[in-house]
Amino acid sequence: MAGWGNPTFVVAAGLVLAGCQGKTEAADVPTTTPGSEAAARSAKLAQFAPVRLTADLTGLTPSERRMLPKLIDAASAMDTIFWRQLYPARDSLLGTLSDSSLRRLIVVNAGPWDRFDNDSPLVPAVGPRPPGAEFYPHDMTKEEFEKAAGGGDGPALRSLYTVVSRDSAGRLVATPYHVAYADQVKLAAARLRAATADAEDPGLRRYLELRARALETDDYRASDLAWLDMKSNTVDVVIGPIETYTDQLFGYKAAAESYVLIKDKEWSARLARYATLLPALQRSLPVPEAYKRERPGTDADLNAYDAVYYAGEANQGGKTIAINLPNDEQVQLKKGTRRLQLKNVMRAKFDGILMPIARELLAADQQSHVTFDAFFANVMFHEVAHGLGIKNTIRGKGTVRQNLKDQHSALEEAKADVLGLYMVTRLLESGDLQGTALDDQYVTYLAGILRSVRFGAGDAHGRANAAQISYFEEHGAFTRDSASGRYSVNPPRMRVAVDSLASRILRFQGDGDYAGVKRFMEARTRLSPTLERDLARLESKRIPVDVVFEQGVDVLGLER
Repeated sequence: MAGWGNPTFVVAAGLVLAGCQGKTEAADVPTTTPGSEAAARSAKLAQFAPVRLTADLTGLTPSERRMLPKLIDAASAMDTIFWRQLYPARDSLLGTLSDSSLRRLIVVNAGPWDRFDNDSPLVPAVGPRPPGAEFYPHDMTKEEFEKAAGGGDGPALRSLYTVVSRDSAGRLVATPYHVAYADQVKLAAARLRAATADAEDPGLRRYLELRARALETDDYRASDLAWLDMKSNTVDVVIGPIETYTDQLFGYKAAAESYVLIKDKEWSARLARYATLLPALQRSLPVPEAYKRERPGTDADLNAYDAVYYAGEANQGGKTIAINLPNDEQVQLKKGTRRLQLKNVMRAKFDGILMPIARELLAADQQSHVTFDAFFANVMFHEVAHGLGIKNTIRGKGTVRQNLKDQHSALEEAKADVLGLYMVTRLLESGDLQGTALDDQYVTYLAGILRSVRFGAGDAHGRANAAQISYFEEHGAFTRDSASGRYSVNPPRMRVAVDSLASRILRFQGDGDYAGVKRFMEARTRLSPTLERDLARLESKRIPVDVVFEQGVDVLGLER
């Protein structure tokens, strides 16, 4: 998998996000900061490695080049919606601050809470991050919601695509997203429709038309199916309310986000065959038949892309390097999913973050096992593994997502990591995966979770990785040399631990065991003092935690 050029690292210009209006007022905050606080904020900004988000556009047709600015405009509307969903008073807050580093931190974190420090307030007067963001009234209790959702309005209140508020009598009511965010929805839909005029690929044109309509109705299934049907398009866009990470109260509400992408067709052709192996891998899972009785859709594909724009939830804090969509369980069972590997961003993180971590924290004799090929495979099979297991509980209690609520996202990310390793192990044994070694996969995986555990407990991926580190350490999958402070993988024990943890997670999901998952995650997501000290070494070496993008039409050299 060699041959990718390194992305250009630059000093990023200040990112300008679309303005938004909201129902809450900005906190009354001081306009000056002591020198020590300013230094701390500068250190926090240093956690982000600036990356110029570009791609090779020479292979695009004139129509495709004309389409990109329209898709970026549509994506930008998701920024405005996302800020309303998380912190509507953005503009008034930023207007009170004279400290440029603080303003920059708030923009990079997409809110006044530090994504990499367990959502601690960047501005103390703002207070703690509401677990339910702006999806629910701040004074609402879980018990009140559950009682209201048990009545006739339950489906609307629990919907992925509604904002819960109070009516004049104080009762909980649901407002559809297309009503709550009507101005930005209309803008995004109009730009998607404008892009159809430049869409030479019939499948892409149909998807853009259906996605524009979906934004206006909050009915996404038809556009999800159309997106899965697209096979020959080069330009792509993921847009809408998609992931539920921001709703830390119940995990019910989807947040607005978007990616604008360019497919690498040569790379995609190399990856296509792995999606066809899902049914056989599902049958081999280390759990009883009841926990693997669903059959993953086989009309799915696996592709490689260069990302040229991130927006909304996708552009907050830690940036994803792969996507597995749609999330609709019925669509997944019918047609499967698409797995999108964002290879330019993946390469930036590998070169600028993962390798420096490996050199600092891994045993010298294992560092040669950290390779980009293995990192790519780790990420790829993580996304493929989202399609394994089951989406509905085995006792007919509804979907796994509904039963596990706020615990679902972190457990699902842990499942994908562990089943990804499980798949790699089996595919290497069967000869279906070549050009890499199991030791490379395991050691690169360890470097990878040491990278993403730094995202903190406020991030589902960070919680997932903390739980895995705890479990694998307990089972001897890796050890730490006390003299050097470096880590080594024990491959035989890692394999046993992978099977064991995979079985446990799949049972949690199949049983819909909310209480069991909560106990497991609470016990497993506290980092040991030793690991915290080791991670602090990365800070002292100024190894970034993640990336921040300079992006947009001008960066791509396009004209509107």
